[in-house]
Amino acid sequence: MLALRTRFPQFRALSSVTTPLPQIDNSTDFLSRVPHRKHPGILRLNMARLPSEAQDAVKVLLQRNSVKQLEEHVKSLNNYLWSRKRPPEDRDLREQAVKLEEKFKENTGLQSDLNIYQKEEKFKNDVLTILRKNTYHWQPLSYTEQFGLVYLAARFDGGFAAVSRALLEISQRIPEFSPQTLMDFGSGVGSVSWAAHSIWGNKLKEYMCIDSSASMNTLSELVLRGGSEKGEMHISGIHFRQFLPVSPKVQFDLVVSAYSLNELPSFAERERIIQTLWRKTGGFLVLVENGTREGHQLLMEARDIVLKAGDKEVWDHRPPYVFAPCPHQMECPKLAASSQVPCNFVQKYQPLKFGWNSSVCWEKFSFLIFSRGPMGENDKTWPRVVGPVLRRPRHVHCNTCCSDGKLHHDIITTRKHGKDLYRCARKCEWGDRLPTVINKTECDKTETTS
Repeated sequence: MLALRTRFPQFRALSSVTTPLPQIDNSTDFLSRVPHRKHPGILRLNMARLPSEAQDAVKVLLQRNSVKQLEEHVKSLNNYLWSRKRPPEDRDLREQAVKLEEKFKENTGLQSDLNIYQKEEKFKNDVLTILRKNTYHWQPLSYTEQFGLVYLAARFDGGFAAVSRALLEISQRIPEFSPQTLMDFGSGVGSVSWAAHSIWGNKLKEYMCIDSSASMNTLSELVLRGGSEKGEMHISGIHFRQFLPVSPKVQFDLVVSAYSLNELPSFAERERIIQTLWRKTGGFLVLVENGTREGHQLLMEARDIVLKAGDKEVWDHRPPYVFAPCPHQMECPKLAASSQVPCNFVQKYQPLKFGWNSSVCWEKFSFLIFSRGPMGENDKTWPRVVGPVLRRPRHVHCNTCCSDGKLHHDIITTRKHGKDLYRCARKCEWGDRLPTVINKTECDKTETTS
């Protein structure tokens, strides 16, 4: 331990300010029924695999509709989607233009000498040129039949893995939750339906898949039919629509939006859609985005819309509650941090069998789950592991987000925290929860001492 602190002085600094963790949370005596390696804070999906029926359908579709240079198109699309940002708002562009004008005037003395530019139009054109160079040029994606096939090859497996991991959070923590209806906004190639069916099976009776692209709806249905228009639907009860039903009178047990918020052209449109999705939610609303800073900020924007914005059209008065991944209802500490490192997670999956794919891939994603009122009262405050767990001889490094709304770096040892917590921590992975509760008395003592 001494050698580690000497070699990595940041660990020494972190250990000196760390809030002490209490002993294991034995309020439900769960360790009397399960071994440490299976403690209820473990929420991982070891390997996500698309059902064989879905994989076979993709193979049939791509063989029948040969896409030239498919590998290059897939890599290009993945890179583009990963780096994609939100469309700039008019208000932000105006603010940037004003700042550029002031900077130009200051640097050129334009305020005192207008003859520097022969025409005032040249000054405006220079400002606009710089503004264009420094502004992200967002464009809506056109989901043609050909583009849909590229998207299917590029994102079907990774999207399925991320959504499966997010839905697993609900099924494992609330096993009694048995949804019968699901609405998928921005359904695309159908990853959400396949993921939900793999978890709840025939308990789900109705799927409402909404995508503005008719060709994507057609492609999703073809995958469900095994690649043939005359094939039987692998999942029954699926209906496709191009427009989101706005009436709040009909709710769905489960509402999901995966990788769709960045497809909306403005904040006003995102706000309208998110409020509509929440009105349609009877049980859980699940949002999934890229595990980038941009994806995390989109989710935090949605978090504020649901929790703080207030909805004029309220039919269901049960309040929104952040079910996962946050163990608190406060502002995200990662968003508030100066570095603004995104809150993201990783899921291992078996990719589609293309020559350019490896045998195992990892999907990095961010997710946010709202519930109608608090659920899982016994363990709702357990800290979330928000980074890789570093296992060392006789101690474990855990980075967690805790119920106090703060990020913690804890060095867990048997001597300080007991063997149960130490063993549970060694079995945890990024995305799991530590079965502990914060000891407020100990925290107060620490703050007073410091």
